[in-house]
Amino acid sequence: MIDIGSLAPDFTLSSDTGDVLTLSSLRGKKVILYFYPKDNTSGCTQQACAFRDALPEFSALNGVVLGVSKDSLKSHASFRSKQNLNFPLLSDESVEVCEKYGVWVEKSMYGRKYMGIDRSTFLIDEKGIIQKIWRKVKITNHIPDVLKSL
Repeated sequence: MIDIGSLAPDFTLSSDTGDVLTLSSLRGKKVILYFYPKDNTSGCTQQACAFRDALPEFSALNGVVLGVSKDSLKSHASFRSKQNLNFPLLSDESVEVCEKYGVWVEKSMYGRKYMGIDRSTFLIDEKGIIQKIWRKVKITNHIPDVLKSL
């Protein structure tokens, strides 16, 4: 499990924009790295749109927003287009990055157990150090809380 004060695990993932993004290439920026369960679901749509709407505020504070789920690039591209998202969505179909960040967990719904992404956000500073971690994120007031932490 990673902790506040540790170096954020580096990764390289494909983006819905067709680019390949490496986390360490963003040194010098504050990175808001958020993991979400699934494109086009109500909670994930609400969260993505909240990040979209606050992006000018994040940018003004030298922040970059990245969304990660295990959905395919095709699914991400559709989600981004449908919701007019203004930040990259990264595909972690192998869940390797999700595992590095400790967000690939056992979940339970209606008594059925399955593996899925625990909605989580990581604030990474300009040197690549994790400054804050939000796990089991509740969408209400999450964006203002992240902005306050920048």
